[in-house]
Amino acid sequence: MPATLKVGLVQQAAWPDKARSLAESEAGIRALAAQGATLVLLQELHATHYFCQTEDDTLFDLAEPLDGPSAQRLAALAAELDIVLVGSLFERRAAGLYHNTAVVFDRQQGRVGYYRKMHIPDDPGFYEKFYFTPGDAEADAGFEPIDTSVGRLGLLVCWDQWYPEAARLMALAGADLLLYPTAIGWTPTDAPEEKQRQKDAWTLIQRSHGVANGLPVLVANRVGHEPDPSGASPGIDFWGGSFVCGPQGELLAQAGDAPAHLLVDVDLSRSEQVRRAWPYLRDRRIDAYDELTKRYRDR
Repeated sequence: MPATLKVGLVQQAAWPDKARSLAESEAGIRALAAQGATLVLLQELHATHYFCQTEDDTLFDLAEPLDGPSAQRLAALAAELDIVLVGSLFERRAAGLYHNTAVVFDRQQGRVGYYRKMHIPDDPGFYEKFYFTPGDAEADAGFEPIDTSVGRLGLLVCWDQWYPEAARLMALAGADLLLYPTAIGWTPTDAPEEKQRQKDAWTLIQRSHGVANGLPVLVANRVGHEPDPSGASPGIDFWGGSFVCGPQGELLAQAGDAPAHLLVDVDLSRSEQVRRAWPYLRDRRIDAYDELTKRYRDR
């Protein structure tokens, strides 16, 4: 594993036109690889618009199998450009069974792993439970890092970002980095101060996973306004803000609210140094955490 890793993040707009969206992803991948990135992270559901704003069973037609055309295109890019590439698929696993799946392609090896989103939201404008079955912790390996030529990737997806348990389990399984492809934004009618609170919370919680686990964190989010196809709401303004932070939560780079390609050098050796100074894993009271497996501690 290299001591310093040059990582790239693609922050892009996306459209219902899958070919157009994938072309935008590919342009970003190529630009970052040309600048020396050896690990490139794409945002959640980068191949399509964020279709979960409404419940429409015809949109299941957007889904593909793990080895479908979109995955094949990403695998070919990883091989051609000699990079580790993390993409996102609306996966058709079987008839009536679909997942929000992040997929890892490692240079010439092709697909070396995947992660099916475990926490699935169901809120106005984010009706994901209609489309996605959560990953199965036993059948899908759950919160298990994916081994690659650049390190062990603790790969999680969007709504997983709010759960410290998910990040911790990845760290306890030996992840070298935490990665979060996301699709999050605000309703255009929200008050400016509420918008700022939402975005600050989103950035803060993910930086805190870096602090609590002594690991670098990579977050790729989408940008642009996407209308609600049903017309029931004013749509979503995806706020971008993709970033990379170090193992003390320090921001190494952050994008604004426009399409962007982030290129960042991440010093992986700092995790060892930070964990020696802040030995949270050593001091965990594993003898006292049994009730974390309960929904709520009713007394």
